[in-house]
Amino acid sequence: MQLQLTQWYRPLACAALACLAAPAMSADHYGLSPQSITLSSAGPLAFGPDGVLFVGDPKAAIVYAIDTKPSRPATDGAPQSYEVTDLRDAIANAASVPAEAVQVADMAIDHESGALFLSVSVGDAAKLITVNRQNQPHLVNLDKASASAVKLQNPPEDKVTREGRRASNKRLESITDLAYAEGSLLVSGLSGQSPLSSVQAFAFPFRDSGTLANLEIYHGAHGRAEDYAAIRAFIPININGKPSLLAGFTCTPLVQFSLDALQTGSKVRGSTIAELGNRNRPLDMIVYEQNDHTYLLVTNSDRGVMKIDTADVADQSEITQPVSDGDTAGLPFQQVDSLQNVVQLAKLDDQRGVVLIEQDSRLQLTTIELP
Repeated sequence: MQLQLTQWYRPLACAALACLAAPAMSADHYGLSPQSITLSSAGPLAFGPDGVLFVGDPKAAIVYAIDTKPSRPATDGAPQSYEVTDLRDAIANAASVPAEAVQVADMAIDHESGALFLSVSVGDAAKLITVNRQNQPHLVNLDKASASAVKLQNPPEDKVTREGRRASNKRLESITDLAYAEGSLLVSGLSGQSPLSSVQAFAFPFRDSGTLANLEIYHGAHGRAEDYAAIRAFIPININGKPSLLAGFTCTPLVQFSLDALQTGSKVRGSTIAELGNRNRPLDMIVYEQNDHTYLLVTNSDRGVMKIDTADVADQSEITQPVSDGDTAGLPFQQVDSLQNVVQLAKLDDQRGVVLIEQDSRLQLTTIELP
């Protein structure tokens, strides 16, 4: 997921809390060096400072920091607008594969340049793709990338466990989302041989093994505390002056965590502030400013797009009792009926977003006015 910039996040996107107008740093300032990268899986994306793109490779349990400036499409200074009627078909043509071999894992937009990048499975290969100003996708050459990498702590074993429809490889959930905040890369996913929900934090430039915090939440739809379900999408946000995360889980609790607690390790209990309905999975979320309010926009697998005023978060009581019959509870939200079948979200500027809409096997990339 592309981390979207709240007022709290904006200055933290640069080193030493400098503003975004500060001079761009060189790649070696961030510990990046020329290397060849082969991705073993397509995973989440998030931009950091100065065009550095964090690329998750869940199967390898590695996150790469890659300098995207050499891969940015040329610009004439005019605002970009992304419009591709069938992105899957366009990528298939660029990669010379059948359209059914293309699956988009994530999308991210650099808040400084407006450049859009995609994490994509192309058959058995994982690729990084950018879209130029003519709305044509291009493969990013990772043979000589300026990059660095960090390995996750204690990822799940890379093997299929259980049987039948419950069979799965938990290693592929070692990275479920990424964000950059307060000079650190935050990574949600599963960790351990008996996998538990976790958030890992790595100072950037990568210098050490980072910290790992296991998570526990109260899941109202299930009526119990849980520590085994990974975060599916999250954003850093400032709540009452305190850096926090808002995180969405399957079936669909929205949970607030203290960012400071997550960066010190151990086990962290979050505060469930909303139940957004069962039989549903959050796919992506962004935050944006509108009329002096900060809004959270969440797209879901089965419950459409929801708009939440984050001003309501600070006063929201924690949900500690079961929420039955698929009902919703906690934070109020507005259903955005004008947006249907949205599978990815990214903020382009203060008024516009970019979405991926999947319908009838077609994957449309389009620019929207933020609701």
